[in-house]
Parts: sequence; structure tokens; C-alpha cells
Amino acid sequence: MTENAQQQPSAPHTELPTQYAPADVEGPLYERWVERGYFEADAKSEKPPYTVVIPPPNVTGSLHLGHAFEHTLIDALTRRKRMQGFETLWQPGMDHAGIATQNVVERELGKEGKSRHDLGREAFVERVWQWKGESGGQISGQMRRLGDGVAWSRERFTMDEGLSQAVQTIFKRLYDDELIYRAERIINWCPRCLTAISDIEVEYQDDDGELVSMKYGEGDATIVVATTRAETMLGDTAVAVHPDDERYKHLVGTEIRLPLTDRSIPVVADTHVDPEFGTGAVKVTPAHDPNDFEIGQRHNLPSLTVMDEHAVITAHGPFQGLDRLEARSAIVAALRAEGRIVAEKRPYVHSVGHCSRCKTTIEPRLSMQWWVKVGPLAKAAGDAVRDGRVKIHPQEMEKRYFDWVDNLHDWCISRQLWWGHRIPVWYGPNGEVVCVGPDDEAPTGEGWRQDTDVLDTWFSSGLWPFSTLGWPEQTESLAKFYPNSVLVTGYDILFFWVARMMMFGLYAMDGTPPFRTIALHGMVRDQFGKKMSKSFGNAVNPLDWMDKYGSDALRFTLARGANPGVDVPIGEDWVQGSRNFANKIWNATRFALMNGATVDGPLPDAEKLSATDRWILSRLNSVVAEVDALYEDFQFAKLSDTLFHFAWDEVFDWYVELSKTTFMAGGEPAKVSGRVLGEVLDVTLKLLHPVVPFVTETLWTTLTGGESVVVAEWPTDSGFRDAAAEREIESLQSVITEVRRFRADQGLQPGQRVPARLTLDGTALASHEAAIRQLLRLQPEGESFSATATLPVAGATVALDLSGTIDVAAERKRLAKDLAAAEKEKAQAHAKLGNEAFLAKAPDNVVDKIRGRLAKADEDIARIQSQLERLPQA
Repeated sequence: MTENAQQQPSAPHTELPTQYAPADVEGPLYERWVERGYFEADAKSEKPPYTVVIPPPNVTGSLHLGHAFEHTLIDALTRRKRMQGFETLWQPGMDHAGIATQNVVERELGKEGKSRHDLGREAFVERVWQWKGESGGQISGQMRRLGDGVAWSRERFTMDEGLSQAVQTIFKRLYDDELIYRAERIINWCPRCLTAISDIEVEYQDDDGELVSMKYGEGDATIVVATTRAETMLGDTAVAVHPDDERYKHLVGTEIRLPLTDRSIPVVADTHVDPEFGTGAVKVTPAHDPNDFEIGQRHNLPSLTVMDEHAVITAHGPFQGLDRLEARSAIVAALRAEGRIVAEKRPYVHSVGHCSRCKTTIEPRLSMQWWVKVGPLAKAAGDAVRDGRVKIHPQEMEKRYFDWVDNLHDWCISRQLWWGHRIPVWYGPNGEVVCVGPDDEAPTGEGWRQDTDVLDTWFSSGLWPFSTLGWPEQTESLAKFYPNSVLVTGYDILFFWVARMMMFGLYAMDGTPPFRTIALHGMVRDQFGKKMSKSFGNAVNPLDWMDKYGSDALRFTLARGANPGVDVPIGEDWVQGSRNFANKIWNATRFALMNGATVDGPLPDAEKLSATDRWILSRLNSVVAEVDALYEDFQFAKLSDTLFHFAWDEVFDWYVELSKTTFMAGGEPAKVSGRVLGEVLDVTLKLLHPVVPFVTETLWTTLTGGESVVVAEWPTDSGFRDAAAEREIESLQSVITEVRRFRADQGLQPGQRVPARLTLDGTALASHEAAIRQLLRLQPEGESFSATATLPVAGATVALDLSGTIDVAAERKRLAKDLAAAEKEKAQAHAKLGNEAFLAKAPDNVVDKIRGRLAKADEDIARIQSQLERLPQA
């Protein structure tokens, strides 16, 4: 039982419409919440802080089901903490999404027959800002539809003035600490977007290619190498073998002729080579392969770039000017003509990287870029988890985190784009290099120019937990709301976004990590477990389901599937089921209000409560405790399921039904049960509110007359338990369930009345006879009563007179026919499973299916025999 119910204002008992119409309720409710400032956060408040940042969606996009899923979980956490009395900040904002946004605007220019180069850099960037102003509000509107309780007055954008200052500040500090440097190294290059891209922007898929084995050298000095990218052989500067490979020891240190060129290249020994794979020899192209680049560094090999930024061959000779794919075919043909092709495998399916934005095949390319030296930063990010300052949930995800941060390579942060944070480095006419901080004056004068590249989008989003709070200024918000309480995000960006926030947060905030807990969730998939994708034809716009079933229905479906770190399957029929749940809550609350449910005054003393009242209050407190524990463990699926079954099964299907006779009788017991029902609904609606905010707000304010459930006090477990009442009602439920099952087995209609004799004396059920008869449609026994079926259950006996309700002979005949069919099915399944020859040949799934048929037949036989035993004698 909760104390806060005593402080509720008197309920107005407004009559609810007969049906719940989400479309009429959700929009006005959300605007009312925003207007009243419920979601804002006050840095001056003395309440304990609770902070969560939104994983910033790309300004180019719209919310998909994955966003809706993640936002539902965060909103549930923050709504609960707000009700618990925390100064709660859910920080909103969007990411400028460098490549994606530039591509969108370039496509728009293309429709006008222009390119960005026609406009020039400054005008193009202005055009992007214009596009952002016109299109950037789409995501905000969708977040409102979903019910996101974010602090809209604090909304940030990774390119706004404050965040730009933060980016420039941390770049300068890292540069001065020699943690940022410029070097020529291998990067992922998109020949279409004409920029380096990060690992996360590379999508790998199995492509049909070709594996060509070709012979280098002459006579005894020949080695066969294999490649899927024959065009890169023009840039080979060595062949590598394992130092312990006896086949090639005589060639190590010598040079062999590189076909189609006038060059000879050395044979080097390197432990990177796997002598068991292929011929045990690999071609080394340092300028066009990351592994080859490392080999080249170890052996001081030259790096020859043989392709330009468009992936066109630049090497002198007959292949110059050809696209890489054209050159591939031409080079293989030329090698074949020289008799150097040893084997060709076509098609050869292998994993190939593609640009996630334009789907172009990525080209590894040696390029001069800016890099972050991640070694000390990554160590700090690993240590923060190892020493317990940051907890990863579920804990088994820690291994994946450590596998990443402990083996992190230096991070390429420069992008050859115009939209983004421009690198704050100036080059002078005499080779000077000056990094400029936000308080520094940029060099001026003839010959000075700023670096043309911009920073990787993940660089600015890595600052998100503190840059959104005003850093580098020491603001009140930063002092109050940093570090974040929890980060809720998908395991798929654990390595990219999470690791970068950890590195930057620890570095910028003097060793204080950006969040205390990282709560990882899975990916949303379709009902068959398949990844959702437009190309698969199974992608769903969450707005469609919200329009059809309401936002609460979508949210509840997503939360009910959210087990930590596990992918979430979802289908439309599940959302429809959640809509039915919202309707059930509505109808049950409406019934309760019509029958005197109230929150007026304190709860009656325990001695005035019936066993049914004490049972539901005992269960209510147990559920409060269970839901709290599950929230703290981020077990959204379990807490949603707990609330579903408590609300639907225990409150609506049992307590409300059991109380109907009390309400019908009237008097003081009806008033007591009305107050108990009001208490149960008050608490249940509060518990449900974080996940299904709209329907619960409407019902709770109608029930209680309170201002808003958004700012109501979260229920607490009073400790009230009544084990005896729980056992008593469990016995009552057993009787009702067993008799209902028997009635259904005998083919009786739910409303069909049956004469019955109840023997309840000496049991805890003696006081429940009226409820039992009411719920089971059992009329009193008459003078001609003859017990044709007797059901002993829970210490009581229910004797039924079925003589006038069913044709016993016909029912026995029907059941005998069903029993024979089940026994035949059992015999057939048993025979197959006893056949050794069949078991040896049949696939596992076929054998499992037959085992299932056998188990089902056994269940059917037991059920039918029980029904026959219970039938009256003909």
C-alpha cells in the first residue's frame, strides 16, 4: 500500500469515452506536457541528477524502428526517475552527418544540373545550412509523436556554435599533447564520395569476384601469388613469404621480375604470411592494402600509388586511364597472353567493403590524413571499465568492448568534404604549420591557407556527453549533469561511438568517464528474426504503426521485446496485441470508475479488508518491488511482461471480476473495495506510465484528479504482504479455473447455467460461495438435483448436475473417436522413432518433428481420458 494516495486531490470522476482513440489523445497531451515544462531540467535544482543523452540521429534521416526502440527505453528510464524525484535531463539533439548530408545536398544540386564546385565551398555550405533549416525538423516531429520526454529548450546540433567551439578546443589540446598528427597511411577511400571514410561507414557484403593465381619471376626464380584485385599488381613492391617456409628460403633476399612492368621486386620474409594458405606467398602492394602497408613499413619497401582518387589507373603503360575494374580484366588478359595465369576461379565469393552511403566498392588507398594517436586514450577507456568506474550491461558484452579498445588502431579523423568541422590548422608559405584554438587568432597574410579537410562526424559526436552541457566552459549544467547516469545504445556502435565518447570524456574531464553505466540493447528485426532493410522489403515506418494502433502500442511492443543485448523481433500482430492491452486498461478503468473506484481518503485498515482486497494489495506491493528491481537491471522485457500479466490477469480478470458481487451488494464492503480498487489502479497506472505514457496519463488524471502522472510520485513498496490471503485467493482461482476448464471440455456455453452443490466448509473458500457461483454460472441445487460429475479441487468439492445440459452418450462417442485417433497417431510416431534405419537417414528436423507429434499425442490421450472419467455415467 502506498502513502501518497492519501495526498491525492478528490477525483472528479469524469466519465471516459466508451472507446480509447489514441489519435485524439496523444498530440494534445504531449503539447500540454511540453508547455508545462515537465521535461526541462534545472541545473540549480537540489534534487539528485539523472542524465541521459540521446544518441544523436542523423539530420538527413527520419526515425526508423531502431530509433523508436531505443527512444522508448530511454524515455521509460527518464520518466521513472522523474517520478522518483530526480532532476532528470534527457538531452536531445542531432548529428550533422557529414558524408550523408553532403550527398543529399549534392543530389539536390544535381537535379539543377550543378555540382558543389559550381557553387564553391562557402556557398555550398550555406546551401547545406538552408537545407538543414527546411528538413531538420522531421525527426523532432517524430520524437514528439513517440512521446519522447526530452528537454527541448536544450536541443543541440553538432555544428552549432557551442559544439564547434568544443571541437576546436579538444583538437587543439590533443594536438598540443601530440595525440593528433598528420601522416600518410592506408585509409578506406570511396571513389564516389571522394573522401576517406571510417570503419563504421564501410558495409561488408559477399560479392562475386574472381581469384586469379599468377606467376612472378622466371625459371627457377618463380613464385605463384593469388589475388582478387589483379589491377593492384602494377603497384607491387615485393613478394612476401614466411621465414620458416623451406620452399622459398633460397629466394628470400633475391629479386624477381614483376610481369607487365620493367621492374624487379624483392622477396622478403615476414611472419604475417600464413604458409598454409594458398601457395604460401603473397604479393605486397603497400599503397593499396592495409596489411601490405604494414609489411612495407617493416621492410622499408617503397609505396607506389597506381590509382587516383576516382580509382582510375595512373601507372604508366597500356593500362593508364582505365577504371580499376576495366584494368582488372585487361591485366588478367595480358598475363594470360604471357602464359602467367596459373589458375582462375570465377565466380569467387568473398567479402568486399562498400561505402554505406553510396554503395561504391571501397578502395584501400595510401593517403595523407590527420590521425588521433589512440594508444593512451584507449588504455584509459579500458581501465575505466576494468576498475569499475563504468559498468557495461549486460556484463558479457565487456569482452567485446575490451577486444576493441585493447586493439584499437590510430583513428583517421580527416574527411575530404566541405560540410563539417573544418580542421583548425593553417599552413604557411614557408612550410609552417599552426593549430588554432578557439581563443587564438588565425594567421593572416600572403601564402597562409587553412587545411581543406573536415573532421570525421564521430569526432564531434564523441564529445556529446559534455559538449552539450556547455564544455569547455565550466557551466552550471556541466557541474550538475556530468557524468551521464547511463548511456543506452545499440551493441552495434559499441566500438565506434561509445569507445570514442569514453576516450574523449576521460581526456577532457580529468579522468571522469562520460557515464556510469553503458546499457546495450540489440537490433530490431522482423518477426522472423531477419534484419530490417528496404532492400529486403521488410522495413517498417514506425509512424505507420503509430497511426494505426497508437504510440503506446508500439512502445509497449518494443519494450516487451527488450532483453539486454539481445536482438528484438517485432511483427504487426504483436503491435495489435499491445493495442488490445491499451484498450483493456481503458475499459477496466472505465468500469472501475462506474463502480465507485476512488483514491479519496486513506486506505481502510487491514481488518476492514476482505481476503480479496488483502490479496490484491499484497500482490501490488510485490509487483512494485519486482518492477523496481527489473528497472535497475535494465530488464525492460521482464518488467513489461510482469506489468502486463499483473494488470490484465490479476487486476482486471481476477480482482475486478471477484469484486463484482461486492459492488452489486453495495454498502460498506463496496466502499472499501472501491477504495482498494482505486489504489490498485492508481499504482498500476503509475507503474505502466513510463512505457505507455499517453493512455495512462488520461486514465490516471481522470481517476485521481491529479495534475499529471508525469510528475506524480513513483510508487514505493510499503512492505505490506499477506501470504494467507494470497494462498486463499490462489485456492479460489484454482476452483474457478478447474471448473471452467471442465465446462469447456464438456462443450458448455460460457453463459449456460448449471445446477451445482458446493462443499466449502472447513476451507478458506467458505466466504467465497457467491463469487464462485457468479463467475462459474452455477445455480443453486434444486429438489431434483442429481450430481452427475464431481470435481474435488483445492480442498473443496464442486458437484454438477449435467443431466439436462449435455447428451452424455453422444459426448462419450465423440471422445472415444478422438481417443482412437490420438492412440493411432501415437503408435505411428512410436514406430518411426523405434526404426533404427529411419533414424539413421532422416534429417534432425524431421526426427524432432516426429518426437513433437508423439508428445502431442500423449498429451491428447491424457486429456481425453480425463474428460471421459469426469463424464457422468450414461
